[in-house]
Amino acid sequence: MRIITLNANGIRSAQTKNFFSWIETQNADVVCIQETKAQRHQLQDSVFHPQGYHCFYHDAQKKGYSGVALYCKKQPDMVTEGIGWAEADFEGRFIKAQWGNLHVISLYLPSGSSSEERQNFKFKFLEQFFPYLQQLSANGGDYIIAGDWNIAHKEIDLKNWKGNQKNSGFLPEERAWLDKLFATNQWFDAFRLINQQPEQYTWWSNRGQARAKNVGWRIDYQIVSALLKGKVTSASIYTEQRFSDHAPLIIDYDYPF
Repeated sequence: MRIITLNANGIRSAQTKNFFSWIETQNADVVCIQETKAQRHQLQDSVFHPQGYHCFYHDAQKKGYSGVALYCKKQPDMVTEGIGWAEADFEGRFIKAQWGNLHVISLYLPSGSSSEERQNFKFKFLEQFFPYLQQLSANGGDYIIAGDWNIAHKEIDLKNWKGNQKNSGFLPEERAWLDKLFATNQWFDAFRLINQQPEQYTWWSNRGQARAKNVGWRIDYQIVSALLKGKVTSASIYTEQRFSDHAPLIIDYDYPF
């Protein structure tokens, strides 16, 4: 089973950079997209409904902002748009598909980099999200939560970690939240289960030739529930083509689908 996740930074922009042509070559079972930055009525063209996939979008109310999507080869038993929190759902940050015991979520966790107000919104989201994840663990089921989590977990996960300790995305409180999540032994960073290499980044600033110099952050994840821990067979970040300021994260699982 292959799951791909990408923050597209505008799905229409990614389309002009051949993202959909690339997807056709990947044989992914599920593609998770964040920051579609579009409303469904703006995505009527067949290119946004690739052949062989069932496509589901959850838009932000605000035009040109946020939004998540799922492209699924197999028709889900159920699709849930939104997590059930009005503030988050207003911004189109969560969509979940279910096939029997398997649940795949496309998540766009808030960024706090633009203002103190948005950082507080991010902290509030994290505060609500932890018990939600605990409840999922208690319910059982196999979960893959793929997307832009907007947190680099450890020093290895960004180039300039020393200079970013007071910046959103690498704040001690954010990193401690991930520490706490992984300490439950119920949730695991699928990429790091099999790849411990440094300089593995999924996002680069558009300033100062950051991408060319690989001055990046690893903030896109597939975080999996306990029964999937031993099922990760390969994990890679695709950087040969540029579809966005983020790169696709591709993970293969030994899991019947």
